[in-house]
Amino acid sequence: MAEKNVIELIKQLRERTGAGMMDCKHALEENGLDIEKAIDWLREKGIAKSAKRAGRTASEGLAALKACPQCGKAVICEVNCETDFVSASDKFHALVDAVVSYLMENEPQSIEEAREGTFQAFQDAGIALGEKLDFRRFQIVRLQEGQGFGTYVHMKGKIATLLVLKKDDPELGYGLAMHVCANAPLYLTLADVPADERERELAIARTEVSEDPKLQGKPDAVKAQIVERKADKVLSASCLLLQEYLLESGKKVGDLLKEHGNEIVSFVRYQVGEGIQKSAE
Repeated sequence: MAEKNVIELIKQLRERTGAGMMDCKHALEENGLDIEKAIDWLREKGIAKSAKRAGRTASEGLAALKACPQCGKAVICEVNCETDFVSASDKFHALVDAVVSYLMENEPQSIEEAREGTFQAFQDAGIALGEKLDFRRFQIVRLQEGQGFGTYVHMKGKIATLLVLKKDDPELGYGLAMHVCANAPLYLTLADVPADERERELAIARTEVSEDPKLQGKPDAVKAQIVERKADKVLSASCLLLQEYLLESGKKVGDLLKEHGNEIVSFVRYQVGEGIQKSAE
């Protein structure tokens, strides 16, 4: 691989782990320049205790949503462009508004159907704005009887959050949507963590325990419990109900919901450009 690409990988690894440059270079060399394996290697060595899981924001655009409690329906979507300048323009905002209206009115079943239905709007906007535009993703969310929405849009559309509460409570819903926006949970509870993600954390924890001299005399059963606790501690940071509530220090989101006699049915968080690799230029 070209030296320029190796340097870029080292930069990415430093941003995601906080490890030093030479540690990152060594980790990549030891793991065939595989950045995910390098992250695990650094964590196993105790050089990086955690990795920033959120995808890098690598393109511009807007995350938008519209909720209609009266009709029991809401939509959330992401529309991308090349520059922040265009994302702030009136013409791009008009395009996003048109996309939101199309989703509310037509309820497409797939992104392919949604792109086909908005094709002309994107063609016209692309010519007017002079940039490549993309309709990346969307979700349509419907309420069951008695349920309510929670919505929040951050930084004029850089992040949008939509959640559903079992019982309608606008104030609680707004606070929880703000929390999801700020804390970026991936799952609701530990039970929702995919098996492969949990196994990855368990493997890292096993290595840490096996290399800890203070634990070498412990029985295997005790070591196994320590491994489980270590994995749970890492994964719980990504579970919404186990996070400390943004607006009330010392209180978990799950405890807050119990106090209100409510539950979170589902949540969606879109951050513009997350997971898209930006050009080195």
